[in-house]
Amino acid sequence: QVQLVESGGGLVQAGGSLTLSCAASGRTFSTSAMGWFRQAPGKEREFVAALRWSDRGTVYADSVKGRFTISRDSAKNTVYLQLSNLNPEYTAVYYCAGRSRAGYLSVSYYRDSGTYDYWGQGTQVTVSS
Repeated sequence: QVQLVESGGGLVQAGGSLTLSCAASGRTFSTSAMGWFRQAPGKEREFVAALRWSDRGTVYADSVKGRFTISRDSAKNTVYLQLSNLNPEYTAVYYCAGRSRAGYLSVSYYRDSGTYDYWGQGTQVTVSS
């Protein structure tokens, strides 16, 4: 069974930065893509960024382009999300997700939460004004 564990969330002032990590574990871990989603209070979960594992192809939500960067370390089975120039609107629980099904897809498919097979518990990011 695969487990995803997020870390790195916390309280940060507007304009600040954070780096979130998502470590995958499990004997059967393999992935074709990893993604980040977020859910703000009173809102639905939304896509943030995703990365195709084989070639590091990426896709971002328009709202975070130029501010967030997704990357991975395959040796550590870890995906990262660097958040910069944060503002209070980015306050949310950030979730990591993984796709276990093999196959090379256009990165646009990874915007859809249904693409993923397993999820982490989330890490809280709070941006103060």
